[in-house]
Amino acid sequence: MGSHRRLASSGFDRGAVALCLLSAATAALGAVPAHAAPHGDTRAEVDRLYQDAEQATQAFDKAQERAGALRREVRDAQDHIARQQQRVNTLREQLGSLAGAQYRAGGIDPSVALLFSDDPADYLDRASTLDRIGAHQAGQLRELQSAMRELAQERAQAAGKLAALEVSRKAVAAHKRTVGEKLARARKLLNALPAAERAAFDRTSRSDDSGRVDLTDLTDLTDLTGGAATDARAAAAVAAARTALGRPYVWGANGPSGFDCSGLMQWAYAHAGIQLPRTSQEQRSAGRRIPLSQARPGDLVVYRSDASHVGMYVGNGQVIHAPYPGAAVRYDPVGMMPISSVTRP
Repeated sequence: MGSHRRLASSGFDRGAVALCLLSAATAALGAVPAHAAPHGDTRAEVDRLYQDAEQATQAFDKAQERAGALRREVRDAQDHIARQQQRVNTLREQLGSLAGAQYRAGGIDPSVALLFSDDPADYLDRASTLDRIGAHQAGQLRELQSAMRELAQERAQAAGKLAALEVSRKAVAAHKRTVGEKLARARKLLNALPAAERAAFDRTSRSDDSGRVDLTDLTDLTDLTGGAATDARAAAAVAAARTALGRPYVWGANGPSGFDCSGLMQWAYAHAGIQLPRTSQEQRSAGRRIPLSQARPGDLVVYRSDASHVGMYVGNGQVIHAPYPGAAVRYDPVGMMPISSVTRP
């Protein structure tokens, strides 16, 4: 694990993660101050905007996931409704054929009235008529009654799913707008900085150093050297993540051409045959928690108490992760920001 070429460290810390938190972020955008802010204030404001966008992105990811599940449920419900409608039509045709035969034989059973009623239950509930139809007809009528009740229930459930899907679509659109507004404002602030300061901004910490983790100060981190993956699946996930190095950060994306932080983890582990949940907060619970000192390649390193960012430990005190907009998937020190937990899928 120690033979790979380490990319330039970003000094990435609490404000430098882009777009990976499971929680709704719908706070309104504040007004941009009319006066020009000092450059230090600009950097802090960009940090805050990235963090806000990160929250909205995880909400976007979750809403997208929910919308996709609802679309599948609606499609399945519509398929089942079509089959159930065909069953009802077939039962009506069978009863109609039987009624026609009775008519040609010189008499019409009262059960034929069912064919002219929208509610078979009304007919069947008239107990006085049941002794006037044969057992076979009664069974067919009851089967039709049951099929129509099921059909009505399935249509009501499908209508509920369609309504929920519309709500989810609106949530997706709202979170998408929020992310776009936050990122546009951050870009505007960054573009106002001198070119040298913009370049320095991507190389150094995006806020003060109070949240950084010094590798020499934590016992848990001093023992993190090389080591092998715990099993073949973890090794496969690490190998997949390494193939993504250099691909751009794209909020809401889970590959293959771009990723947000949790999207990269989900994509890499899918190559190992493991389906991780979509968001970093969910991924925190997608396996066994282990002490940081026992981290092995393939383990998920989750950052901040709110699980707003996630990376994959690859050995030698480093993680692979998708950092923030404008940055590519890369290596960074595992202690780039406060670590909340380590999960072994």
